[in-house]
Amino acid sequence: MKVTYDKKYNVAYIRFREKTEEVTTIPISDEVNIDIAPDGAIYGIELLNANEQLYRQDNGHLILENTGQNIHNELTFA
Repeated sequence: MKVTYDKKYNVAYIRFREKTEEVTTIPISDEVNIDIAPDGAIYGIELLNANEQLYRQDNGHLILENTGQNIHNELTFA
């Protein structure tokens, strides 16, 4: 998984897998799109107006947790 943020366009993208084929983008709301492959696999989630969505909770921190191994990491979006 890879998370990217483009400050110029204020767009974040959460990529679950590389696009190896044509995907369909489904708008979920005015600020969220999901890229889906023909077989229904989710390739990624696009966040428009990303800074508002990323800072809304957790004060701009991306929190990664693996509860099975009790691992907790935080990244800050600047």
